[in-house]
Amino acid sequence: MTKRHGYALLSALVALVVALSAAICVGFAADEGTSSGTVADDRPHHGTAVAPASTGTWVGAWSTSPAGAEPGTETNGMAGRSVRNVVHAGTGGTSARVTLSNLYGQSPLTITHATIAVAAGDNTAEAAAETMRRLTFGGSTSVVIPAGGQTVSDAVRVTIPLGTDVLVTTYSPTPSGPVTYHPHAQQVSYIAAGDRTEDTTAAGYTEQTPYWRYLTALDVLSNESDGTVVALGDSITDGITSTVGANHRWTDVLGERLRTAVEGGADLPRYSVVNQGISGNQVLADGLGRPADNQSGLGRFGRDVLSRTNVKVVVIDLGVNDILRNPKLADPAKVTAGLRTLVRQAHARGLRVVGATLMPFGGHRGYTPAREAVREQINAEIRAGRVYDAVVDFDKALRDPYDPRRLRSDYDSGDHLHPSDQGFRKMAEVFDLRELKGAGQAEL
Repeated sequence: MTKRHGYALLSALVALVVALSAAICVGFAADEGTSSGTVADDRPHHGTAVAPASTGTWVGAWSTSPAGAEPGTETNGMAGRSVRNVVHAGTGGTSARVTLSNLYGQSPLTITHATIAVAAGDNTAEAAAETMRRLTFGGSTSVVIPAGGQTVSDAVRVTIPLGTDVLVTTYSPTPSGPVTYHPHAQQVSYIAAGDRTEDTTAAGYTEQTPYWRYLTALDVLSNESDGTVVALGDSITDGITSTVGANHRWTDVLGERLRTAVEGGADLPRYSVVNQGISGNQVLADGLGRPADNQSGLGRFGRDVLSRTNVKVVVIDLGVNDILRNPKLADPAKVTAGLRTLVRQAHARGLRVVGATLMPFGGHRGYTPAREAVREQINAEIRAGRVYDAVVDFDKALRDPYDPRRLRSDYDSGDHLHPSDQGFRKMAEVFDLRELKGAGQAEL
């Protein structure tokens, strides 16, 4: 063999070794799972489909804010009962993970069994059997959430179609103290006695509830969305006068509008929309308790907005309760200063902020001419561009043109403060979708 042929053979052998090493590395990388979240190990958990490495983006498909400690659960919590939360997926995905909260618990919450499934239809506890998946947490089917804490499940492989109801069920065998919940869900969920977490039928779920318990977020690995819009607000964003089980909150309609426009070829971002409204919420003041029920917008912004998955834009509709619930006359300068603080926090993360004018409440039991003057002063600052990056003028869109201190009658739910379904739809329709493009300003 010549020296030249020897070099050629040696080069070929080196190339072969490099190729084999690369293949082995790729194989190991494929077993690592997704880059976001903690993926369960390969232990044989019945009904579990661990999410593999996949394409797509993690986004929020649904979320809600923990609002307080559920009355009547101070001693036993939901011990010995299965809690089946029903939520609506605002975008589809091929894998999912959930967030469970024990924010208002006073002792550790032990979850020994948790599942996720696509509902067999609308407003039902029945699951599509082939979609039932057991959830894991760090590879284990049980998890202990400390008082005041939360946990995120491992990613699980399950197809979540856009616009479907999703069932997230938890079982806790032991008393845990106050249940962290979200009232005014405008969605019926279900309770069953005993561990019926993996039951696909609705037979055992004989108790209905208007609350979401423990569950605060559903994320999906999506090829339909590239980011999340987070709406921070009060009862108007919470949608407490919208039709139960119909997903007629203004945020639901906004998500539909954006998706339809993108599908029609509009040059708009592919974002999902999630709702962080809490009824009675204020910019400045907390509720009672430790931790505070109904924590202020300033206090919960980091948790409920900045920590949401892949957030790109924030929409803020807060301030009415600062006016209505203040035993004295609210200071409009303090309210707008609080809103600007939220905007600065969002800008520090490069997020764009769209803010809403405050809608009228003439005829409501809390109305006074002095409070109306405060509302008008806050709206003047917002419209002047001195608070947000962009403005959506809900006030102008829903007020009565003949009496601008009141909601237009067909947009009024009847209490002269909260919109009807038609009013919620109007709010979403006047939202300029182009304002969701771009990042936040450095200074306002």
